[in-house]
Formats: sequence, structure tokens, C-alpha cells
Amino acid sequence: MDYAIPTALVLVAGVAAAIVAQRKGWQPALAVTLAVGIAVRVLILVLSARDTWQPVDYVRSFQPAGQAILDHRDPVLESNGGWHFLPAIPYVYGLLLWLHIPWSVAGRLVTVVSDIALIPLVGRLAGGQNARLRAFQYACNPLAILVASVHGQVEPVSLVFGVAAYVVARGPAGWRRPEPLPWLRPAEMVRRLTHPLAEDRAATGRALWAGLLMGLALCAKSWPVILVPALLMLLPGLRSRAVAVVATGVAPVFFLLSLPVLGFTEWAKLPEILNTIGLRPSDVRPITGDWGWTTLVSGGNWNLDPLPARIGQYMIYAAVLACLIWWRKADPIDVSIAILLAFMIFTPRLGAQYLLWFMPFLVARPTRAAWPTIIGCSLWAAVGYIVLTQFEGVKWGELHAPWALSSLLLFPILLAALPWARRQAADPGPVPAVPGASVRVSTG
Repeated sequence: MDYAIPTALVLVAGVAAAIVAQRKGWQPALAVTLAVGIAVRVLILVLSARDTWQPVDYVRSFQPAGQAILDHRDPVLESNGGWHFLPAIPYVYGLLLWLHIPWSVAGRLVTVVSDIALIPLVGRLAGGQNARLRAFQYACNPLAILVASVHGQVEPVSLVFGVAAYVVARGPAGWRRPEPLPWLRPAEMVRRLTHPLAEDRAATGRALWAGLLMGLALCAKSWPVILVPALLMLLPGLRSRAVAVVATGVAPVFFLLSLPVLGFTEWAKLPEILNTIGLRPSDVRPITGDWGWTTLVSGGNWNLDPLPARIGQYMIYAAVLACLIWWRKADPIDVSIAILLAFMIFTPRLGAQYLLWFMPFLVARPTRAAWPTIIGCSLWAAVGYIVLTQFEGVKWGELHAPWALSSLLLFPILLAALPWARRQAADPGPVPAVPGASVRVSTG
């Protein structure tokens, strides 16, 4: 990486600004925050685009997916195995390439614009008197800058739609814990669908939009599916949750069917595409060994053994279920933090960009160990992005193994950052009357 020192200085300055803002209680205006966020992201984008080093997946996976669209081919099955998700992002890549924007800029343009849009959304997600502080801190987040401007990974695209879905689902009045659903009484559940309470009926519109937004998040990458349970917790009743679930499927189905409808692939190949983008343990690519517990098996080297990948996938599902049970009475944002941090602990495989998943939520609603976690994960990722890229071949491999093994040092702070003290959200009091709706008292 030719511009390692300038990039590192920008990232260190961002961390310092975020910490000082916390200590001093700064509340910068949104215009100032956006100016800072745009400036640093565009600066690092320009430096990265001019660099002689380019991320391997950025060149060998993302660009072929966009080129496949430009050539009117299937981006999932005909991009040298480089794209394992729905074709929404390749459509954008293809458009930018059609506009003759150089690929070194085009691919990163998608992620930088999305990450800039995330800045005010993090403030909205935080809410309250610290909303502007949290937005500023995300604008300075070093990992977000690395992922969006250096790597060009599409995590910011999923996150911008996912966080927007949370903001919409929560609504302008904020979240309040709804009454428990009568899971063991089927007749009452049917009655709640056909005769919802006033609050649930009023939430139908925002449930629809929240579901559509979450569906768009899934069109960029498949991992936001683990956010869906917490999204549903933001809604007040059974009908609004059912509406959100159905709406979440609209965009993925639309983009999946767009491939044969627009002539990019044959209808008969849809099952193969579904297998390629699937989340079953047998569908996940078995590249393990460079993060967490699998480094102890592989010695910190990449490993194509499907067994740890499959075991790890089941561990993830079990961890998500455990988080939903343990934090079932918590604020849904805390549930999301718990799920995403648990994923990082149990996953058998991880790219540095995965660590961005929890950043908007942890910045918006920090736990006691939030900033050690943010700084520690950003530092670990920065070593991979900035230091290891100074080397090639055998030397890179020699340095990669200890770097991968060092990921285990992050696990204590990841565990500490879990919202242990926030298992139960405070009861905000009685539900306010919904204008224009009659309040029905439940008798069951």
C-alpha cells in the first residue's frame, strides 16, 4: 500500500477526534459532521484508487460481477465464482462501468456514498441528547473508513438499509416494550392478526417500509438476515410483525427473478443460484482458519476444510438463538449488538470487513467496553489493510499467520462489549393513545 502513512494518520486523527468529542461532550451540527465524514472518506478513496495495491476480491470478485452485467451475463454463476449474493449491487456496478467510470473509483463509490448516508442514520438510531455526538463519532470511525474507502466491501450498503429499517420500525415516538405475544394460544394469535390492538394497527405502515428496507439490505449481502428478529422486536404486535416479514421478502424475490426476466440467466438455473447464495451450512464457502477459534486448528492459515465451517455455522445459529432468549426483554438495539458480537466470537470465518457489522449499533448505543472494542477491532483490521499489504508472497504468508492468531486477543473485549447490564429495557409506562384509533382492551 503506497499511501499507508497518510491513511494511518487520517485514521488516528479520527479516533482522537471521536474520543475528544466524547470527553468534551461535543454536539457538532449535522452539516459539520457530514463535511468531516465526506472529506475523510473521499480523501482515502482517492488515495486508494491511485494505489498500486488493490484488494484481491475488489478486483477478482466485484469487478467481474459488474462486468458480467455489462456483458449481459449472470453475475452469480458467470463471474468466476466471485459473487455469492443477489444481483442488486452488480447492477449498480454495471451501470457505473457503462458510464466509463474507472473501476478503481466505481466500486468504492457505491460503498462510500452508502457509508456517508449512514452517518445521520446512526444519529437517528441513537436518538436523545447524544444523537449528534454519535453521528460525529461514526463519521470518524476508522473501520468504516477502511471498509468503505480502501476495501470497497459492500457492508455499508447492507448497513445503510438495515439501520434505516430500524429507524423506521421504531417510529417517531421511540420504542416501548410491547405486551408479550400469546405464543401458546393459537386462537388468540389468529385474533390478534384479524383484530389487532390500536397500536399494532397504527404501526402497519412503518412495518411495511421497514420490511422493504431490510429486504434491500439482504439484496446487498445475506448476513443482515440475523438482524430480522431484532427488527421485529421494534414493532408492537403480531400483525405489524407479519407485515414486516412479508415485506422483507419482496426485494430479494424481485432481484432474484430479475435475472431470468431480464435475460441474464435461464429459469432452470435459479435453483443453482439459490444454492450459491444460500445460508445453509452446506452452502457456505469453507474458507476458515484466519480468525478466532479456527486459527487454533489451522495455525492461522487459510483452510478449505468444510468441517469447521459447518460446525461454526451451527454454532452461530445456536448463539443467535441464545442471545434472543437471554436478551428477550432488552431494547432491540441491544439485542442486535449481542447477536452481532456473538457472531464475531463463534464464526469460523471472517473478513476484516465483518467487524463493521456491529459498529453503527455499538456507536449509537455504546456499552461500557464499546470504545476499547471499536479501537481494538479497528487496529486489528488496520494491520491487515495497511501493514500486511506492504508485503507479498512468502513474507505476507509469514506475517498473516500471527496476525490471524492475534484475533484471539480481541475476544475478551468483544465479550466485555456485550450489553450484559441491559438485559431488560426500562418500562416506559402506559401506551399512549393512538390518534384516530379506538383503544380495545384485550380480555385474553
